[in-house]
Amino acid sequence: MAGNSKRRGAVRKPGTKKGPTVGSGGVRRRGLEGRGATPPAHQRPNHPAAKRAAKAQAQARRQSGKKTDDTEIVLGRNPVLECLRAGVPATALYVVLGAEADERLTESVQLAADAGISILEVQRHDLDRIATNGLHQGVALQIPPYAYAHPNDLLSTAAADGSPALLVALDNISDPRNLGAIVRSVAAFGGHGVLIPQRRSASVTAVAWRTSAGAAARLRVARAPNLTRALKGWADAGLQIVGLDADGDTTVDELDGSGPMVVVVGSEGKGLSRLVRETCDAVVSIPMAGPTESLNASVAAGVVLAEIARQRRGR
Repeated sequence: MAGNSKRRGAVRKPGTKKGPTVGSGGVRRRGLEGRGATPPAHQRPNHPAAKRAAKAQAQARRQSGKKTDDTEIVLGRNPVLECLRAGVPATALYVVLGAEADERLTESVQLAADAGISILEVQRHDLDRIATNGLHQGVALQIPPYAYAHPNDLLSTAAADGSPALLVALDNISDPRNLGAIVRSVAAFGGHGVLIPQRRSASVTAVAWRTSAGAAARLRVARAPNLTRALKGWADAGLQIVGLDADGDTTVDELDGSGPMVVVVGSEGKGLSRLVRETCDAVVSIPMAGPTESLNASVAAGVVLAEIARQRRGR
């Protein structure tokens, strides 16, 4: 019978201006509005694709470990391929899921597989976070910190070889391409190692690895907290310290390279620093026939090392 229903309707509480207490009464209309386009599968929290992406991201973090200043991520198909061809000791190759394959990517994956490097498929947005400009071309290579030797290890290497020690120390060399080229020259002309200072110097990065054409894998590179102190220690061990500078006191033509020695290479712009120059037993320069004032540091080092190797072959 009308009016006798026991069901409570949408009524207002006495003494309040709030909406009805039973039923929506239109209050939740906003919740019924559209929420836009459906997000991609890997962005939906409970979707299997999202779980796979989270798993791959966690695995990538485990592979990379804690990032340090020496850890490098090489981006782009050409740089990655060049590093793998040069035998850079990488730890992981990241390839974007669904990346368009070409000859460079195919060869990179093959070289990484042959070298035992982990190959990880990741989402594109994972590499986008690593590459601030987004120009990774769907591939990245992770290179761990280089394991530097101790300066005394280079002396041990020379002693085991049986020939007079031939070491090269770098002062104020900041370009990793110069470092890589010098490492390559030292290996080519029978040197036993390269010494670099711990601060204000180029380090063994992916660029240096590529420029050395794989020589960095065969020749040891040491790093010293104090270059001057390390050179004095080598001098006490019987090595002649020869500086290479455009303002040298003598020329390389007068250099006797038959004995154990260290060739200290200064930068093209600044040359040798004051303390290092005072540590040298002699400072030589390369005579120039033309108007060119100086050579690139790596070229100059190669010229001197070639002369020393020539003298030692003629003994």
